Order: sequence, then C-alpha cells, then structure tokens
Amino acid sequence: MKPAFDVDCRQCPRLSGFLNTVKDKYPDYYCRPVPPFGDDDAHFVIVGLAPGMHGANRTGRPFTGDHAGIMLYQMLHKHGFASDEKSISADDALILSNCRITNAVKCLPPDNKPIGAEINTCNQFLVQELASISSNSVVLALGGIAHRAIIRAFGLRQVDYKFGHAAEHPLPDRFLLLDSYHCSRYNTNTRRLTEQMFDSVFVRARELLG
Repeated sequence: MKPAFDVDCRQCPRLSGFLNTVKDKYPDYYCRPVPPFGDDDAHFVIVGLAPGMHGANRTGRPFTGDHAGIMLYQMLHKHGFASDEKSISADDALILSNCRITNAVKCLPPDNKPIGAEINTCNQFLVQELASISSNSVVLALGGIAHRAIIRAFGLRQVDYKFGHAAEHPLPDRFLLLDSYHCSRYNTNTRRLTEQMFDSVFVRARELLG
C-alpha cells in the first residue's frame, strides 16, 4: 500500500507561511511537504522529526542535504538497507531496500521546532502510513517527538510508552517500536548520540527483523 501523503497540504498556517517566506529567499529550494522515501512495503520504517531548512526542505527527500542524514544513511548502507552510504538529492540513484523514511511533521518548521497543533494536524498522515505496516515490522523513532507522534497515531497512552534511547516497545497487534536519539548535529557533536550507540540500534533492528 502506498503511504498516505499530500504534497499540496496547507493545513498549518504558520508552516505554510514560513515555507512561502523561505521559497522567496531560496527560489531553488523544494519548500513543500516532503514525501516519505523508500520501499512502500518496507518492514523497517524510520520516523524523524521534520525536514531541515537546508536538508530535506531543499532537496525534497528526508534526511538529505544536511548534517542530520550523514550518519543515518551510512548506517542504512552498512546494515544492508541502502544501496549507497550517501543521499545527495531526490533524483540520485540511491535505493532503499525493505526500508522507508518519513517524518512526524512533513513541512519545515521555524527553528526546527514544530508546535503541538502542527504535530497533531500532521499526525493524520502518519496514522495512514503506519496503518500500512505489517505486524512483523520495526519502526524506529528518531527522537522524542517522533516517538510520541507514533504513540498518538494509535491512540495509546503516552505514560505507558516512555521514550528512551534503545528502548523497545511492542505495540499491541501492530509492530515493535524502537527508539533512538535523533541523529542531529547537536546530538552527535555533544556525543549524546555516538556512532557506536547509533550502530547498536541498527544491529538490534536487524535482529528484530530476523
């Protein structure tokens, strides 16, 4: 089933206005809701926060064009999910195998910080996308906001599913939710998330997928 997505969505006034402003400043940037990327029938689905200003918002592909995607695509390639260790542009030859990447919020937010109403509005697309995932799948949440968006998508209680790096949460009759700190520049520079820590998450994902 093809993931639900609306490239023409303009339901969040603040985000829509901000995209217009950025487009005026950077006419060559994508500046629209960024679609999921990868295998439509994937058993490994990665959920990030939102497009970055000079990354996905520029290129039109999740985690592509800025620092946040460097280690992610290296890990995807190392563990057999990607045909290359670099994602350069939306029209390069990179292929994801049994893997798909999406975001909890599809549009670039000011200062990389979506507000609650925007996360909740965009959750409708995540609901439909996660509904297409089989029960023997693994969903990797990059960061607390992505984690909470996934829990919200199923109407579950947040208090029952606490975010924590490398935490595992079997979601009843659905799939296994695996957590990781986000691979942002801040987290990697401060070593809140090291390459070894991130690698361990992908090793575990492979184990869970069999």
